[in-house]
Parts: sequence; C-alpha cells; structure tokens
Amino acid sequence: MDNQGGITVQRALELPGLRAGLPEVVAGADRLQRTVRWVHAGEVPNIASLLKGGELLLTTGLGLGARPAEQRAFVRQLADRGIAALVVELGPRFSRLPATLVDTARAAGLPLVQLHREVPFVSVTEEVHTEIVNHHYALLRRAEEVHRQCTQALLGGGGVPQVLRILSDFTGNPVFLETPDGQLLYAADTESAPADPLQVWEGLRGGRAARESGPPTGAVLVDVPGGGPGAGSVRARLVLLAVAGPLSPVHRMAAERAAAILAVVLMQARQEEELAARGRGDFLTDLAEGRISPEDAPAQARVLGFKPGDGPVLPVVMRLAPEQAPSGNWALLARVVGEELSSVGVPVLVGVRPVEGRVPVLVALRAEPERAATADKVAAALRAGAERAGLDRPGGHPPVVVVGVAGAWAATAAGLRHAVETATAAEGLTDRPWYDARRLDIDLLLWRLRDHPDLAAFVERAIGPLRAHDAASRPALLPTLETYLAHAGRKAETARELHLNRQTLYNRLARIGDLLGTDLDDPEAVLSLSLALRARRHTPRP
Repeated sequence: MDNQGGITVQRALELPGLRAGLPEVVAGADRLQRTVRWVHAGEVPNIASLLKGGELLLTTGLGLGARPAEQRAFVRQLADRGIAALVVELGPRFSRLPATLVDTARAAGLPLVQLHREVPFVSVTEEVHTEIVNHHYALLRRAEEVHRQCTQALLGGGGVPQVLRILSDFTGNPVFLETPDGQLLYAADTESAPADPLQVWEGLRGGRAARESGPPTGAVLVDVPGGGPGAGSVRARLVLLAVAGPLSPVHRMAAERAAAILAVVLMQARQEEELAARGRGDFLTDLAEGRISPEDAPAQARVLGFKPGDGPVLPVVMRLAPEQAPSGNWALLARVVGEELSSVGVPVLVGVRPVEGRVPVLVALRAEPERAATADKVAAALRAGAERAGLDRPGGHPPVVVVGVAGAWAATAAGLRHAVETATAAEGLTDRPWYDARRLDIDLLLWRLRDHPDLAAFVERAIGPLRAHDAASRPALLPTLETYLAHAGRKAETARELHLNRQTLYNRLARIGDLLGTDLDDPEAVLSLSLALRARRHTPRP
C-alpha cells in the first residue's frame, strides 16, 4: 500500500511517542510500509465497525475478549476493515499477547505490535497526526513545485511536450497523453530512460488486450477536463506508468496539477492534432538520428498508426523557409497536411518538428517503380498544405520538398536522415516541386563543409572577382554564368533564357573570362566554377 495522505507504520513506530513504549512487532513485520491514515484509540469489542481503514489502532486489550474465539474474531474484523496496524499496550490485561492473537494476525497479514511500557495514547495520537499533516504538506509542496515549473515553461513559450517532460523527469517514469478512447497523442520520458517510451506504450498500454483489461498495475491515470459540454467531460487523459520505479502519491498530485494546466492549453483549437503530429515528428527524428533501432521501428510506427505492409518505405521531408517556421501555425499545418495527404491513396506517417521547421514523412510504396509518381502526389499535398496554412505566400521562399531513397525498414533510418540533411542543403536552389535526394549529394557535401574556412576560400578564389564586379557594376554577370553552366555551355539556349541577343551574350562571356582569368570552354574550369556557384549558398561573404 502506498502512503498517500499518511505515513507508514514503520515511521509511526520510530516516532518518540511509540518508541518510548519499546514496541515489538510480533506479526506482519513485512507489512510495515502500510499507510497510517489516522490514529484511533479504543477498548470496545466492536471497534472495527467504527473504523474506515488505514487507522493505527491503540488499545490496552480490554475489548479483545477472554476466549480465543473472541480474540480471533476481533483480529479478523480489524483485518477485514483494512486498518494499518494494531498496537496493544501490555499491562493489567496482558503481560504478553496470547498466541491466538499473534497467529491470527499473521494469518490475516495484519501488523501486530506490543508495547512493553506504558505510553500516553493522547500524546501518541497528537504526534502521529502532526507527522501525517506535515507529510501531506511536504507532498503538496513538491507537487506545487512541478506546477510552478510547468507554468514557467508555458510562459516561456513551451507547450504540452515541455509539460509532459517536466512531469516525466519528476516521476522518473514515462508519461503519456492519450485521447479519451485510448489513442496515443504524445509520449515523454526522461533522458536516461532504459527504453523508448513508444516501446513501453506498445508493451504495456498499446495493445488491444492491454486496453481492454484496464490500466497496468501501478499506473496512474488522470483525466484532463474540457472535452465537451458538461462538468464531467474529458478532453484527454494523462497516463503515468511505473517502469523505472514505483509511482507515489506525490506523483499523482503532480499529475493532477499538470492536468489542470494541460486543460487550459488544450482549449486552444486543435491542439491535440498538433500534439499528435509533434509526437510523430519526434519518432521520425529519433529514427533518423539512430535512437530507434530498425528492429523496433515497425512496432513503434504501428503504435502511431502507420502500417506500410511488405513494400518499401519512402522517406520525404518538407522544410519551411527559416523566416516562416518560427511563427508557423503548426496546429493548422498538421491538420491540413493530413487532409491533403489522405488523397494520396497509400499509408502515410506525417509529423512536425517546429524547432527545425520541417515536416518529416514516411510513405508506404507497393513497389519501387511507384516512387516518382507517389513522390509527385506527396510533394503536391505537402505544398498545398503549407499554402493553406499560410506558410507558402506569394513572393516568399517556398518550402523545399526532398524525396529520399525507398527501401526496407533496415534502410529507412539512413534514408530519412539523408533526406533531412538534403532538405537543409537544398535551401536556396531554384524552386522545383520536389528534389531527389540522390541528385543533390554534391550540394549535401558542400553544405557539410559550410563551416570549413577552405570552402569559403575556394569560393572566393573561383568567383570572387565576379562578386566584386556585380557589387559595383551593371549588368550583373553571376546570373549569366549560372545560366550558361546550367545549360552545359549551350549559348543559344542561354541567350533565349536571358532574353539576350547572341552578341551581347558573347560579350558578357568574354568579360567573365577576363575577370576570372579562365577559359569557359575548359572542362576543369567549368567544374570548378559549377562547384563554387553551388558552394556560395553555404558560405558567408568575405
């Protein structure tokens, strides 16, 4: 039994009042962690009917009866009532407790204590009651500290995930937020947790049999109010599972205070949708960064509703422009992207990562040849969702969609990680409906070298004179060089795209060659210039 609202029998025996009576535990020594909710003193035979359970009963034995049958009935009634312990003061009634009492208490699992010295029961009662009140106050203070931390997190711009992580750190166990019908919204755990929280959920809470059989042993469930009209409406439910250690009364108190905070946060429109999308985004990020093994990934994905079948899994990442991501309406984005993707016709797992400004996605393919056609649909759905959420405004930087390499679950983590990095490296490229991650490996390599001083020095050596010219003179020549190289040196196509006549283009190309001191027909020079033009997106101006 936990010690909610009280202290243990062991603690009561250690207090000066009872310790002065030289207490001897003669039965139920293994039950001394029971809760003492209150102290009662009495000498009547039917005292069990006056008790509610959880009491520490003090007596001199006058009401125990003289016959063994009466003594057995007395002890059994107290055990059935659920008292914490029976304390008998030796004296005129008993010089030592009868074997009948001791044997019956042992059989009933009731702690039985005899006091070898007389003690004032009123002093014991006052002392234990004071200890219970102080203990309860200490629990309240610890729970209020969690409430304060959660409130500060929200005032500092945090959200539901931060509240759940604070609660998880406090309990030392995983914490889940689920819908009233038992669907997982978000999972949080401590950084030192031995297992991923989604694994815990699948094993202890996620299966159908587990849900139908009720909460796991030792779990704490707290309703988050506000799901609809009526005083008893429930919007969500907090679930604390005793995995790393037992849950105590203070953990329930902290969960109740956290639930009150969550009720306010979830009153905002569609917060549950954003929260579920963040949970999926956390899973996809953990998968990409190697914190989830390929063996565990399919089961955890099923918990989140993704069942791809036997075909390959296709990773896709949409990255929002940096100026849009911090202020993005992520609740609306999560909803409309989900609506748009529902028309793709294949299983899709979509998450959001507001901090990084990206939307990671896993798509189930029936076969590899479907990759391009499915990528077209998914990219169109993602960009349509961004536009509906107001994150793809005319004149602004459009979102970047990168499609990774399709493969089995064993390759999904690497493919997703590749797509995530490539989406960042693709920022600033000419807008396309989507980019194939396999065709941007040079850009990804240059992005990974972005902080290396040699890369900036290379860019400056290769195209520095053109940068200086364009900063001081017109027409700018860098766009001419970019277009020329993009068309593989075909002058007629370059002139048409730039709306120039042939001679004007020839003059500009000659000027570029003079400024750079190079021959634009030299393949080595062309390769160097192409790399420098790609790398300049990732390097600061000198």
